[in-house]
Amino acid sequence: MRTQVGRKVPSPTRTMAELGEADEAELQRLVAAEQQKAQFTAQVHHFMELCWDKCVEKPGNRLDSRTENCLSSCVDRFIDTTLAITSRFAQIVQKGGQ
Repeated sequence: MRTQVGRKVPSPTRTMAELGEADEAELQRLVAAEQQKAQFTAQVHHFMELCWDKCVEKPGNRLDSRTENCLSSCVDRFIDTTLAITSRFAQIVQKGGQ
């Protein structure tokens, strides 16, 4: 172990066998959070493709008002849906924690 300003700093190269239950649970939580981020990012990219395909007929230097309105509505629906899903998951998690 190295010291830093008089404190012992744990070595970052511990093996999985050396992890305690709390460390292992924290690692699993972090991995799950990263997986959720990756899934969300993939969904955002997929959604962007859907909105693009639906709304943009021919790419150009500027968006016409119809295309701009279509993209705005598409994004609004995505945000509303995401908020509803997030709220529902929060309710499920809260019920599970009680």
